[in-house]
Amino acid sequence: MQPRNMSMSGVVDLAAVKAAQEAKAKAEQARADAARQGGGGAVSPADLVIDVDEAGFERDVLQRSAEVPVVIDFWAEWCQPCKQLSPVLERLAVEYNGRFLLAKIDVDANQMLMQQFGVQGIPAVFAVVAGQALPLFQGAAGEAQIRETLDQLVAVAEQRFGLTGLTVDPDAEPGGAQAAAPTTPAGPYDALLEAAVQALDAGDLGGAVQAYKNVLSEDPTNSEAKLGLAQAELLQRVQGADPQQVRKEAADKPADVTAQIAAADLDLVGGHVEDAFGRLIETVQRTVGDDRDTVRLRLLELFEVVGGEDPRVAAARRALARALF
Repeated sequence: MQPRNMSMSGVVDLAAVKAAQEAKAKAEQARADAARQGGGGAVSPADLVIDVDEAGFERDVLQRSAEVPVVIDFWAEWCQPCKQLSPVLERLAVEYNGRFLLAKIDVDANQMLMQQFGVQGIPAVFAVVAGQALPLFQGAAGEAQIRETLDQLVAVAEQRFGLTGLTVDPDAEPGGAQAAAPTTPAGPYDALLEAAVQALDAGDLGGAVQAYKNVLSEDPTNSEAKLGLAQAELLQRVQGADPQQVRKEAADKPADVTAQIAAADLDLVGGHVEDAFGRLIETVQRTVGDDRDTVRLRLLELFEVVGGEDPRVAAARRALARALF
């Protein structure tokens, strides 16, 4: 199974919406199962570093990533920088005590995985969270940089996906980390949510919007549907837009609410989160009455798309409050 791409910012990663909810459900189920079994499910420290090949990738990486972030170390025996980096990663995996799992992949023996991840040179370090792949760094890196990257990874995994890691028991028998992630019963709206994802995959944004609205009509607080709807509507708004023309109009008409909102939508879809937020906050400062309220509401919609736990959203909320009051 080929990994899907993900940015830790989670801007408009529509595939990650469904995966995040599934991962949260699986993590909650795993904790519940462990509680019913009297706290079972702990792994040995030896299970925190595993060798992975193409045959076991789905089981050992994709499935495991539903309960713990999996850091992938692409290496080779002939690679001298790898021999410097790998021991650091292995030591940190044990030190982080289950907050991530380290999977080591020998590129000489696993060329297909190397190609799927787009690895151009080694050492290369990626992560998979809830089935979503993201690059961390390539080449030699200092321990301080590695720790900073790992801290960000585990924070995102917990905040966005509800993954709190593995329980480690020094007395546990090795081999626990090879167990497959538990499955969970289907939820009442899974069919409708799956229909929305399929519509997105097919490019049917209108169908996806309607499918998410169908869920929200029955369950107005459904977080997956709310996020999916916000993202689908964003993509629907920018569909067919001429980026150059939109940005030219925004530059020529700084006081035009419609032009600034259209440009902010493009900014966000392009991953320029701070630019999108800053543009609308500046527009709020320049407008009054209904125009100001229109911009404010669009900004709140974009907050929903990015996610309330994102630090850029928190900073923009404070800036919006200053602009309003």
